[in-house]
Amino acid sequence: MWSWCAEPDALSSVTWLSCYLTTGVHFQFYNAFFKVLFLLAIIAPVSLAFGFMGAMAARSALLPLRWFGRSYIAIVRGVPDIAFFLFFVIALDQAFEWMRHKAMCPDWSEPIRQGADFIVCQQAKLPLGTAPEWIHQFYAFGLAVVTFAIVFGAFAANVLFGAMNAVPRAQLETAEAYGMSPRQTFWRIQVPQMWVFALPGLSNLWQILIKATPLLFLLGIEDVVYWARELGGTKTSRFTEYPHGDWRMWYFLALLIFYLLMTWGSEKFLNRLTLRLSKGQATTGGEAQRKEAPV
Repeated sequence: MWSWCAEPDALSSVTWLSCYLTTGVHFQFYNAFFKVLFLLAIIAPVSLAFGFMGAMAARSALLPLRWFGRSYIAIVRGVPDIAFFLFFVIALDQAFEWMRHKAMCPDWSEPIRQGADFIVCQQAKLPLGTAPEWIHQFYAFGLAVVTFAIVFGAFAANVLFGAMNAVPRAQLETAEAYGMSPRQTFWRIQVPQMWVFALPGLSNLWQILIKATPLLFLLGIEDVVYWARELGGTKTSRFTEYPHGDWRMWYFLALLIFYLLMTWGSEKFLNRLTLRLSKGQATTGGEAQRKEAPV
């Protein structure tokens, strides 16, 4: 990176550290932080969409749809996240390959499942063995997005289901008295007002989602945990130009500070948003604001 980094062995402690922290591998570590932020930026709205559809299904007048929505919420919330991630990602990947195998290799005569092995033709592999590394990373990232959305969508659905039911019934009856149809009442009265009731639960869910991003490591994605472990481990001159001892504690301390700053900043923002949405609402927060307002 720097001109003085040509001979690492001749560097002093400060210049050695500046060269060490600007190697190409470290820039991959820094990019992993943006990968986490990018994941959160995608997962949050997608999970909220899953949750909204799940909550609507759970409140549906159609019995099969209502059963499906409530089963989705109960089953996914009842399974530990790590178990769901390890199972669902493998199952989803094999489902995709199985469908491609049936379409692309109709003449295949051998069983797909051979003991503990899952074997499909080479054309059906996802991604293909000849695909570049970024394709493999992108595919794994896509599976992670779907899995995160399904898991946290179930929690969001439970929060939104309760928030919809928390909207005062008197306001819904007033809308009906003014001649609004059930659809208009739902979209114009219930949905706009439910967010103030849902926000505390969604805030907690957002904090949990931030802390769950290290699960990317379990999916084989080179995230911040992967690079912290790789870079922090003991390195000798045989493997790197910048040998050092076991520095994992310092790398994981950096991750600790990163996640604490993320959760602290999120808490401050969400508290302000809650106060803003509670203004004038028939909630505990709104009532407290009304009493504190000058006469």
